[in-house]
Amino acid sequence: MTPSLLKKVGMASLILMISVFLSRVLGLVREMVIAWIGGVGPEVDAYQVAFIIPEILNHAAGSGFLSITFIPLFAACLTRQDENAGWNIFSIILNSFGTLVLAACCLCWIMAPELISLLAPGLHDSEVRTSAIRMTRIMIPAQLFFFCGGLLTAVQFAKERFVFPALAPLVYNAGIILGGIALGPWLGMEGFSWGVLAGAFAGNFLLQIKGAQAAGMVYQVKSGFTHPALKQYIRATIPLILGMGMSFSTEIFLKFFGSWLPAGSIASLNYSLRVVYMLVGVFGQAVGMASFPYMARLAAQNQLDEMNRLLNTAIRYLCLIIPVSVLLMALRHETVFLLFQRGKFDADAAALTSRVLLFMLIGAFAFSIQTVVVRGYYAVQNTVTPTLFSTGCALFSIPLFLLGMRFMGVFGVSLALSLSVIFQVGILYFMWNKTSGNHEGRDVWRFFLKMAGLSIPLGFFLEWARRMAISLFEFAGIGGNLVLILLISLIFILFMAVSATVFRISEITGLVMRILNRVRAKKPEDGGQRTEK
Repeated sequence: MTPSLLKKVGMASLILMISVFLSRVLGLVREMVIAWIGGVGPEVDAYQVAFIIPEILNHAAGSGFLSITFIPLFAACLTRQDENAGWNIFSIILNSFGTLVLAACCLCWIMAPELISLLAPGLHDSEVRTSAIRMTRIMIPAQLFFFCGGLLTAVQFAKERFVFPALAPLVYNAGIILGGIALGPWLGMEGFSWGVLAGAFAGNFLLQIKGAQAAGMVYQVKSGFTHPALKQYIRATIPLILGMGMSFSTEIFLKFFGSWLPAGSIASLNYSLRVVYMLVGVFGQAVGMASFPYMARLAAQNQLDEMNRLLNTAIRYLCLIIPVSVLLMALRHETVFLLFQRGKFDADAAALTSRVLLFMLIGAFAFSIQTVVVRGYYAVQNTVTPTLFSTGCALFSIPLFLLGMRFMGVFGVSLALSLSVIFQVGILYFMWNKTSGNHEGRDVWRFFLKMAGLSIPLGFFLEWARRMAISLFEFAGIGGNLVLILLISLIFILFMAVSATVFRISEITGLVMRILNRVRAKKPEDGGQRTEK
C-alpha cells in the first residue's frame, strides 16, 4: 500500500471519524433527551416501533446501499475519464428509482396499521399501537429524502469529497433533538417524529444538493430502465434489498422480539444499542466509509492484492475495539448513569439498561469490523455473496433469540444479538479470504485472537479494580462517577501500554508514535514564537 494512498485514506477517515463522532455524540444527546422525556415507558416503545416501516422502506429503496452500489459505477466512469457518462447514470437512477420510492411511501402510509400489526405482533396495548401508527406516518416521507440524499452523497464520495456528507448526520440528529425539545412538552414522543422528518429534509436532502453541486453535479430530467449501467446497478442492488444485512436485521429483530417482552424492554435495548453504535461509528463506520472509494478504485484497476492489504490493515486496527469494549463493560453502570439517568429515566431504568448493555457490548467489535468486510465484497461489485451469507446467518440466529428471550428475557435478546453479529462477521471474512486469495488474512485472525485473549483477563481486572475503588471511596453523583470513570480509564491505558510493549502490538505503538510525530511536527521550530506577517 503506497504512502500517498494511506495518507488519503487516513485524511478521509479523519474527516469522517470527526463527523461520525460528533454525530454519535448528538445521537447520544438525542437518546438522553428521549430518556429524559419518556424514560423506558411504553410511549418510547411506540416511538421505536414507529421506525420499523420507515427502516424497511429505506432498505427496500436501497438508500443505505447507494454509496456501495453507485460508487463503483461512477468510479469506473472516472477511470475511463468519462465523467459525463457518470452524471448520466446518476440522473437516470435518481429519477427512475425516486418515482418508485415515492409510490412505495404512499402505499406504506395507507397500510401502516396492518403493517404495524404484522411487524410488532406483541404490541397489544391499543394506545401504544395507535401512537406507533401515528408516528410511523409522520416519518415515512423522510425516506424519500434519504434516498435522494444517499445518491447525492455517493457522487460526492466518488469525487473524494467528504465534507457535506459528513454534515448530514449532524443536521439530522440536531433536527430530532430540536423537534423533541420544542414539541415534546405538547406532543410527547411525537415531537421527535417531526424532528426526524425535518432533519432528513435539511441534512440529507437540501445540504447534499449543495454538496453535489460543488462536486460538479450535472442533473438531467431523464429516466429509463433499459440503460446498461442501470441494469448493472439493479443487479448489484436487488440482492442487497432482498437480503437481510446485519444492521437491518438488528433493528428488526430488536423490535420484533422486544414487542413480546414487558413494557420498556424495547427502550432499554435501544438505549444500549445506541451506546454500542457510538463506539462502532467513531471507529468502524468512519474507517469503512473512508476506505471504500479507494478499495473500489483498486478493484477497478484489478489491484486485488493492494486492496486486500488495505482491508486487512483496517480490520487489524478495528480489533482494538475489543479491549475498549471491555472497558465500557466494566464502566457500564457509570456510563448509563451519566448518559441517561434524569427525568423519567430513574435508577431502576438505569440498572436494567446497564445489564442489557453488558451483553450488547460483546458484539461491538463485530459490528465495527463488518463495516469494512462487506465493503471488500462491494468494491469488487459482489453483492450476492455477502447478502446470502448475512441473510442465512440472520435466519439461523432466530433460535438464539427465541432461547434467549425464553430463559433470559431482555438480556437474552441482547446476548443473542451480539452472538448473531459475531457469527455473521466471522463467516463473511472467512469466505472473503477463501475467494479472494487473501493469504494475509491468517495474520488478522491471529491478531484478533491475541486481542481477545488479552481482553478477557483485562475485563476481570477492571471489574475488580472498580469494585475495590467503590469499597474504599464514595463515588456519588455526576462528579463522583466521572472521577471513577477517569480512574478506571487510567488503569486501562496503563494496562494497554504495558501490554503493547510486552506483546509487541505494533498497531498500538505505531498509532501512538504517529500521533506524537504529528504533534511534534506542528510545533514551531523557533520554540513557540511565531512572527505575524
